[in-house]
Amino acid sequence: MGLSINIDVGGTFTDFYAAGNGSGTQLTKTPTTHYDLSVCFMKGMNELARLYGLPLAEMFAGTDTVHYCTTVGTNALLERTGPKLGLITTAGHEDAIYIGRGRSWADGGTPQENRDLARIRKPEPLISRDMVVGVRERVDSFGRVLAPLSRGEVLEKLQILVDRGAMGFVVCLLWSFQNPTHEQMIKQIIEEEYPEDYLGSMPVTLSSEVSPKSGEYTRFTTTIVNAYIQGVMGDEINKLVTELRTGGYRKPLVLAHNTGGMKKASRTRAVLTHNAGPVAGLHGAATLGRRYGYGNVVFTDMGGTSFDIGVVTGGRMKAYDFIPVIDRWRTNIPAIEVKSIGAGGGSIAWINKLMGNTLEVGPQSAGSQPGPACYDKGGIEPTVTDADLVLGYLNPDNYLGGKMLLDPDLAYEAIEQKIARPAGISVMEAAMRIRRLVDARMGQEVFNEVALKGYDPRDFVLMACGGAGPAHACGFAPYLGVTKVMASPYSPVFGAFGVSTMNIQQVWDKSRTLKIFRWQDQSYLEDVEAFNSVVEELRDLALRDLRLEGYPDEAVKFRLELDMRYGMQYNLTRIISPHLTVSSPQDFKNICDQFTADYSAMYSPEAIFPVGGVNVECFYLTAWVETPAPRLAEEEPAGSEPPAEARLESRQAWWGDATCSQNTPVFSFEALRAGNLVAGPAIVEAKDSTYVVEPGWSLAVDRFHNVSLTAGGEQ
Repeated sequence: MGLSINIDVGGTFTDFYAAGNGSGTQLTKTPTTHYDLSVCFMKGMNELARLYGLPLAEMFAGTDTVHYCTTVGTNALLERTGPKLGLITTAGHEDAIYIGRGRSWADGGTPQENRDLARIRKPEPLISRDMVVGVRERVDSFGRVLAPLSRGEVLEKLQILVDRGAMGFVVCLLWSFQNPTHEQMIKQIIEEEYPEDYLGSMPVTLSSEVSPKSGEYTRFTTTIVNAYIQGVMGDEINKLVTELRTGGYRKPLVLAHNTGGMKKASRTRAVLTHNAGPVAGLHGAATLGRRYGYGNVVFTDMGGTSFDIGVVTGGRMKAYDFIPVIDRWRTNIPAIEVKSIGAGGGSIAWINKLMGNTLEVGPQSAGSQPGPACYDKGGIEPTVTDADLVLGYLNPDNYLGGKMLLDPDLAYEAIEQKIARPAGISVMEAAMRIRRLVDARMGQEVFNEVALKGYDPRDFVLMACGGAGPAHACGFAPYLGVTKVMASPYSPVFGAFGVSTMNIQQVWDKSRTLKIFRWQDQSYLEDVEAFNSVVEELRDLALRDLRLEGYPDEAVKFRLELDMRYGMQYNLTRIISPHLTVSSPQDFKNICDQFTADYSAMYSPEAIFPVGGVNVECFYLTAWVETPAPRLAEEEPAGSEPPAEARLESRQAWWGDATCSQNTPVFSFEALRAGNLVAGPAIVEAKDSTYVVEPGWSLAVDRFHNVSLTAGGEQ
């Protein structure tokens, strides 16, 4: 069967995408059960087995891979449900994580919170101050030991932390990324005192292993976040693996990473799973864009809880230009940049009395429990989904392919009581305002994400994904000035689809400062070994790791990226190195030329500053094993006129005028054929999504059954 099953856990729904040779593709959604993710996980698995017409055990027997995007780490941070940890650091630096760095009080805060300077507070630390101890030792910036570590002092400080209730240890010493010997010694002492065969065994996390990079604060926070969520994630993954084994699946569970690849769960650091779902969706958009020859793609995913935005330029996804923030903590992981805002189908509409009774939408979400008012699960707050239902865009009897029934009366009542009456407007006007407001917010955020990076949005293809994305694409696309939007039949589960496009991959990184160009004598670095030794160290780690994944050395491919800057600059610019290793000063010149070109494109040629020299500050070695891209079913064009069976019905929908509705044709997406055109206003109902074709727009289906929405009717 050769089946690949891909799962993406979202805030409202958990999405499933399955594909295999000769078995076709299947997709399904199930409400996310935050109290126990294994419940929605197995519910979706059983639904896939039903769709394939197989017993669960038989489906698992024919499954080659199960790929998984999890949010449990994010939830552990939000709910502060991680273990009580002890931090061991260099004496005199016990307050580093509490002092923070620059505007650390604003890291991860909402714009509203950050504007309220009188009330803003630093985030509550993941490790309380009484659980931090310092040990006298010192390694300098070159890795030389200046003061040795005392075993007796380590044992003394360990006992203090254990007596205070430590359930795990985080070790972060100064300059350990240059010389990890002292961190390794502390780990050895802990393992000797609390061995694995003792009930009191203690997990130990070293900063030199999790984050071997410069930057004391970000290295500390990255390591702490990893340790904090690791135990919770381990419990979840073990539960899922048990469910899979019970069902008959015998192969490893593979986790998606925020670096753009995936690895076995047993070879994954917890911190790399944060925000992996949106990154997977962006990867899927980049893959689909390449299929069509699109180098520049704006990826958007409107789910139930959030609206994700990612940018692909020149066929590449970019890592964060600056420091990614997880929850409220600056980190230094090499994550792919995807922005998320609180704008989804479950976003709550409310009246802001403090701002003159203005209408707001989000960032609060009704989630899946209780969900929008129309779910009839006890929710009373009006949401975007409620507005779409009241306006006639959603079919209350065919939501999620008929698996969930919606109650229009409850949606109407929620909007009337919470929005229409307080604002003194009709329910239909209130619903229209909710929809226009969320569309405007999404459109403006997408515009900013592209334009503020120096690009013209009109040079990009806009891809609308997520269960609610095709329903709102015509609403937010005009804010970018684009007249064409692309959507996929897999849009409702696009994060899960994106996972299927990812390679087995990981990024190994290490800080090392090298001045490769000196302005004073116009010379390039001649010590090629200083550069190559770092690359070889990372390459050896990558090959060792991937061998443990079961892959031969010859299957592994590499790409080297470098964080670089002009001397005396603060911010870094990441480039793809033209050389994996160097053999001469000319190779260093080629690297500098690439840096100058990338820097000029980003900041303008007038901003270059070669007088300061050029430094390499950090090495990133990406190692991957290519996996076959998913095959898209192809069909011959069948003409522009939709077949009769595609026309389902007509129903009343509101289009710009809250005083009257319009009889609007409704089509079945699955019944449409390649080449078919549908002129707006129209509604196209898919199994797990709805395409809203507004007046002045048209919908076209191509040979892969992907959709283009075009303003002005031109295709």
